[in-house]
Amino acid sequence: MSEWLIEPLRYAFMIRGLAAAVLVGTICAVVGTYVVLRGMAFLGDALAHAILPGVAVAYLLGGGAQGPLFWGGLVAGVGTALGIGAIAREGRIKEDTAIGILFAGMFALGIALISSVRSYTVDLTHFLFGNVLGVSIADLELMAVFGGLVLLLVLAFYKEFLVISFDPILAETLRLPDAFFHHLLLVMLAITIVVSLQTVGIALMVAMLVTPAATAYMLTKRMPVMMALGAVIGSGSGIVGLYASYYMNIASGAAIALTCTILFILVFLFAPGRGLVWQRIRGEDSSRARPTAPVPSE
Repeated sequence: MSEWLIEPLRYAFMIRGLAAAVLVGTICAVVGTYVVLRGMAFLGDALAHAILPGVAVAYLLGGGAQGPLFWGGLVAGVGTALGIGAIAREGRIKEDTAIGILFAGMFALGIALISSVRSYTVDLTHFLFGNVLGVSIADLELMAVFGGLVLLLVLAFYKEFLVISFDPILAETLRLPDAFFHHLLLVMLAITIVVSLQTVGIALMVAMLVTPAATAYMLTKRMPVMMALGAVIGSGSGIVGLYASYYMNIASGAAIALTCTILFILVFLFAPGRGLVWQRIRGEDSSRARPTAPVPSE
């Protein structure tokens, strides 16, 4: 058993991949808590796809170098997040409509740009499906810096985000700048997506944002505990998924996403008190204990 655990650690790329998986799992779960509680899953998926043109432009301008791709994705993600917020704040169309418009337009632009590169299937495909085993030391440093910034913002404005998310009337009474914090949350979500890009890719990003937080939601009703549990579930899924990809020879991003999904299904079924199986058992017990109507005597 120990040999099974130690063998992958003999390779530097596996150690870097595990570190990236833990970072991404933690950051995505913390921000994903707001995504789940505020019903922003579609927004997270849209932002993940909207960074594609930024990645493509950075690739073209950088002559194929991998370094500028992070910054191109960051500019595109933050710009799209602010654009969605600005269009929705005008009040003429709903936010989900604005998300759909920018999501489709930006993703189409990204496809058009990368299709102009002859070798794009080789050079950019890992951004669609993830390439955690290709993470470098420089990538880890960027993940740590920007991921740490997101976590610091969550810690600094925890009370404000809590009030705005659960009690808009109290937020208005306290005169909290709702528009500012909404835009800040969008920017934090965009940064989280770009930080996690190389780990699970654009196509599987929503799994890391939503599934660990949703799994934690089934286990607790307290938000700080939900964030902590989500971080453990997300980072643990990253580790298990990487080991599975190593020994089963499957794509690492897909293995991580599948691990998250399997854990959610198990918790959904068997979570104490809230799992589907537990509810069915309690329902049967209560029906058995329910007194039957007396039979009238002849």
